Amino acid sequence: MPAGNLDERGVGDITTLTVDEYHALSPRGRLAYRLYRHPAVMFGIGPAWLFLFKQRLPFGMMKDGKLPWISTLGTNLGILVFSALMIWAVGLVPFLVIHLPVVLIAGATGIWLFYVQHQFEETHWSKGDEWKFPQAALHGASHYDLPLALRWMTGNIGIHHVHHLASRIPYYRLPEVLRDHPELAGIGRITLWQSLQCVRLALWDEKSGKLLSFREAEGAGATA
Repeated sequence: MPAGNLDERGVGDITTLTVDEYHALSPRGRLAYRLYRHPAVMFGIGPAWLFLFKQRLPFGMMKDGKLPWISTLGTNLGILVFSALMIWAVGLVPFLVIHLPVVLIAGATGIWLFYVQHQFEETHWSKGDEWKFPQAALHGASHYDLPLALRWMTGNIGIHHVHHLASRIPYYRLPEVLRDHPELAGIGRITLWQSLQCVRLALWDEKSGKLLSFREAEGAGATA
């Protein structure tokens, strides 16, 4: 899936509408999109649905093709056997009290990392002949400049723009790329604090070339 391509949004993306697309929706459609982009859904209900059900059961994007489901169902069987052994060893309630929070926190963290690495104000979206791979890779993904401990815990995935540009670079060598090419460090750079402010951004404004909040988008629609 080409990153930052408005003509090829779909699998693997955080659903992102343009300002014009949002304004063209019915009131019910706008409400549904607002609910989808709400932090409680995006980082709470969403990860639980995605990792406990959507990627485990044969429907949606996983219903096409036999091979992915052979692997997925095999993994499900392994999880079931391991869970049964743990429940037998410690009991159902202790197992759920420990296992479910771990799964949900890990899932929310994964969604958060993916979200802030593409959903930041100065990200890049384009369509048609305007879309160019190098520009989309470097400017459509962020350099999430995390503290050293978090860089280690996340396998340097915060250097996401370089990863998109050259995905074969091993995670442990990504810092070397920034060291040898310091001009890349400032492209799309966001800090941990700045990333918290990205949650309000929800709509791509093709006129300004930025992600906007719903409030900003209403103003953009009023002045269009």
